[in-house]
Amino acid sequence: MASTTPSKTPSSNGRDNLILRRQLMDLKKHPVEGFSAGLVDDINLLEWQVMIIGPPDTLYEGGFFKARLSFPPAREFPLLPPKMRFITEMWHPNIYESGEVCISILHAPGEDQWGYEDAGERWLPIHTVETILVSVISLLSQDPPSLDSPANVDAAKQVRTDLASYQKKVRRLVRRSAEDAFE
Repeated sequence: MASTTPSKTPSSNGRDNLILRRQLMDLKKHPVEGFSAGLVDDINLLEWQVMIIGPPDTLYEGGFFKARLSFPPAREFPLLPPKMRFITEMWHPNIYESGEVCISILHAPGEDQWGYEDAGERWLPIHTVETILVSVISLLSQDPPSLDSPANVDAAKQVRTDLASYQKKVRRLVRRSAEDAFE
């Protein structure tokens, strides 16, 4: 993971984002079990790289999953949420085939037009990188995964109709992620 250095001060397109800088420093001082996070590039606070370790006692155990957090410009953050996208191939009803994560706290604040989520479940400016990543780890820990409003309809259908095949596919991707992490 990229780190800050005294000669290169992270900025967000010329405007510092003190909230993100503080969260980065907190995660460096007090790492959280289950993931690591840092900047993709030392001078851009708006792009973070993440490594999530598959939660113990889940289908994802033993996996190493790379992802990106992309924050909106400083004038919009923390009023609007970042986007999270897995770089590692994932198979989960709440992760689009593109890798984009679909969880409530990453949805824009306000009422859900389809009525699936309460406003309090959606993005709030009090959320942090840590709360986002803990929520994603929780998502990966659900057994079976939530099928309420799937982002990946094919994965959701497989969970409903052929759970054994779903589990086999996830285990194969977990093995591949572990192999890729050590290459």
